[in-house]
Amino acid sequence: MELLEAYRMLPADLMAALPLVLTTVIGLVLVVWDAFRNDAPPIPWVAAAALALGFFWELGSISRPPETAFYGLIRVGGMASFANAVILASGLLTIVLSVPYLRRLRHLHGEIYALILFATVGMLVLASANNLISIFVGLETMSICLYIMTGLVREDVGAGEAALKYFLLGAFSTGFFLYGIALLYGATGTMYLPQMTAKLAEGVHPVMFWAGVALLLVGFLFKVGAVPFHMWTPDVYQGAPTTLTGYMAAASKAAAFAALMLVLDAALPAERWQLMLALVALVTMVAGNVLALVQQNAKRMLAYSSIAHAGYILVGLAAGTPEGYGGALFYLLVYALMNIGAFGVMAFLEWDGKVGREQTMDSLAGIGYRRPLLGVAMAFFMFSLTGFPPLAGFIAKYAVFAPAIKAGLTWLVVVGVLASVLSAYYYLRLVYIFWMKTPDEAPEVVRQQTFPVPPASQAVLLVCVVLIVLLGVLPGLLEVTASFFPTPAAPPAATTMLLP
Repeated sequence: MELLEAYRMLPADLMAALPLVLTTVIGLVLVVWDAFRNDAPPIPWVAAAALALGFFWELGSISRPPETAFYGLIRVGGMASFANAVILASGLLTIVLSVPYLRRLRHLHGEIYALILFATVGMLVLASANNLISIFVGLETMSICLYIMTGLVREDVGAGEAALKYFLLGAFSTGFFLYGIALLYGATGTMYLPQMTAKLAEGVHPVMFWAGVALLLVGFLFKVGAVPFHMWTPDVYQGAPTTLTGYMAAASKAAAFAALMLVLDAALPAERWQLMLALVALVTMVAGNVLALVQQNAKRMLAYSSIAHAGYILVGLAAGTPEGYGGALFYLLVYALMNIGAFGVMAFLEWDGKVGREQTMDSLAGIGYRRPLLGVAMAFFMFSLTGFPPLAGFIAKYAVFAPAIKAGLTWLVVVGVLASVLSAYYYLRLVYIFWMKTPDEAPEVVRQQTFPVPPASQAVLLVCVVLIVLLGVLPGLLEVTASFFPTPAAPPAATTMLLP
């Protein structure tokens, strides 16, 4: 009878999860298309159109009350739609930036765009999961695609090394994640996140439950690049094609953090994990910023920067309040815009023929005078990453720091502010190299480069800059993201609609 009911609801579920279904179908179509007409020029633009349609659909679904689809396995509307919109927008912007970039690398393969769509499918499932199995399926679908994209330039030794390291460490973290799921199921008897709270109130085996929580968090912290599970991040970011690195940094982090927020908000009591998460946030902020100080390669510097920003987001999660979760969700949107823009700029400034793996920041001396658009855009991204007002990076940090202070984590916020001040050195160093040095100080091989930027890619960079400014001066979106999470005093009936 339950199976018949699931089939009866299938048409409504397909419509509710249209972006997920559309992205999956178009990904399969692109695989078949590329098999019969290898590297057909329309393939990337069909993929971009699918992501654009999904993005606008999710944008219109944000105001809908949260519901479930596919027999309670995933959520639709509300917070899930917001996270999905960030992921779909990241994929869309990445495809536009990747077409000229991969053409220059002579790796403009049609299957790359199918991989981006399938990775996006995994991220959509992960960000909207209502069940531990859904989280695992989304996580692995995303990860397998990212492993392949990391080693795209197979003739480059660094790319192969990065892909292998990512795969091995990712497989190791998957083991932790699966053991955590098994222990949580053994302790609670359910895989559904909302039901775990009720089972916890009835009484569970404490050792089994909290061991499962610890192992589950290890898997999540690996995916977001938090210390001490960050070892893969610098090598992977440095060895992967630069525009795809921006996609990994933005979209995968948004999906993993969205899933972590759902687990923490729906299934786990905040008072039991707050201190642990605060300590992880502290060491992640400090280690990421300190290690970024000594980097000479821009991609590696941005990799350690992404670790530090994972720490900032964890500060909001450690608060354990609707404001903290909403601030973290807003931070993910701003972070995606800043990182896709920054990696997009670096993609068009590559000259070493090795996906920027070996070129130093100093080699781009005075590049702002030669390519003013790239120089100005990078200045906006670097100032926003630092947290200068009135750019969105400042509002994003306020959005995660203020709830932490209200939750009694003032000591953690003090460390976060000091870490942000420290980050100004390596972020503004890049601006200094771009604008305060002369082009004559660059190596001869760099002075001979023209660094062309197609109009479509210029438009992507301008969109990122404009949105960073608008979200900084008009931060009303913060109220929307905070409204996605019920207050602690909400009655149990408020979550019954999420049960399968």
